[in-house]
Amino acid sequence: MQIILLEEIIISIRSYFKAHHFIVKYKLWKWILIPGIIYAILFVAGIYFFAKSSAHVIDYFFSKTGLKIWLQKEQSSWLRFIFIFGQLILQIILMLFYFSWFKYLFLIFGSPVFAWLSQKTKAIISNTHHFFNFNKYFKDISNGIQLALRNALWQTVYLISILFLSLVPLIGWASPVLAIFIECYYFGFSMLDYSSERRRFGSLQSVYFIGNHKGLAIGNGMVFFIMHVVPIIGWVLAPGYAVIAAALSLYDMETPASQ
Repeated sequence: MQIILLEEIIISIRSYFKAHHFIVKYKLWKWILIPGIIYAILFVAGIYFFAKSSAHVIDYFFSKTGLKIWLQKEQSSWLRFIFIFGQLILQIILMLFYFSWFKYLFLIFGSPVFAWLSQKTKAIISNTHHFFNFNKYFKDISNGIQLALRNALWQTVYLISILFLSLVPLIGWASPVLAIFIECYYFGFSMLDYSSERRRFGSLQSVYFIGNHKGLAIGNGMVFFIMHVVPIIGWVLAPGYAVIAAALSLYDMETPASQ
């Protein structure tokens, strides 16, 4: 099981490199750059305002609970270190909360572009003409929004649990890693759903299929997050690349089976 998971993660990572060549070859840049620029602007603005507000929230919490006064009385450098590090961990978790909700809002509002881009990608790799089907297009948008809302709900439940875990000294220090892992999975889940329609899956079948191929979702979300390490360029390219990479990763999974 672990070997299959690792293989699927590798397939997803490779799909991003294939996505770049795919975009260049078929001249899909406008469908990557326009939503990507909007995403980058909203991302930067949101990070700035949320970082400031979350710092105030954390300070208010520790002041009201009396932890700040207690720490000052103890005069212990070790306790002070744990307290400061705990504040940092809590702020990271809150930032992941913001990123999670922002990401799903963007997925919901960006569904028309992502649905079209996924359809276009599927048409190219299957060597068929891309006919615009109004009914199917809006069905894809509706499915994408429904799944985004579903994933947002479940991910929020998990992140709230991790938020409480982060308040536990020492053990809570591992909570950001767990939170990022869940972020990767659920984002990749949403991207793969746009392409699972090619298998003529309904919503429940899509959830079941992706749940059995968690490596594809984790790998897709992982590279999406890594791209954010590169300022501006990475933020602009990440959403569009994720959609195309998801379609290509599913194609790579199917190809060996059909040969």
